[in-house]
Amino acid sequence: MDALSYKTLSANKATVTKNWLVVDAEGQTLGRMSSQVAKLIRGKHKPSYTPHVNCGDHVIIINADKIALSGEKMDDKKYVRYTGYPGGQRFSTPASEMKRRPTRVVEEAIRGMLPKNRLGRAMFNCLHVYAGAEHSHQAQTPAVVNLNEIF
Repeated sequence: MDALSYKTLSANKATVTKNWLVVDAEGQTLGRMSSQVAKLIRGKHKPSYTPHVNCGDHVIIINADKIALSGEKMDDKKYVRYTGYPGGQRFSTPASEMKRRPTRVVEEAIRGMLPKNRLGRAMFNCLHVYAGAEHSHQAQTPAVVNLNEIF
């Protein structure tokens, strides 16, 4: 065999092709959907996946306000944030976050599944979450993806 036929190709910024995908979150379980979307954003579904390159796709999530959480997580799960001041630790539940900003629950679930570095922050910019069924990315002609079929 020719040794040159077994070259390992590593993707870089110039050779990466990014597609646009639409995921409907209506009726989906938050954690299961988030892990699958995180794989799409990282590019792990592509044969040319390279860990140190942002080679994932742009993912548009619609109907984020209709996401489901299993069990009593809607009221029992706690989000913790800190204001930076003494005694400034604040707690909230997914139910209160959904009233205030419905997309934040989905965004935070997916953000937690991405790398915690500059690359992860760049990958998070490829996520676009909308509370309703309408989105402003029709010009990119996104493909509709059914997560139950591809994973």
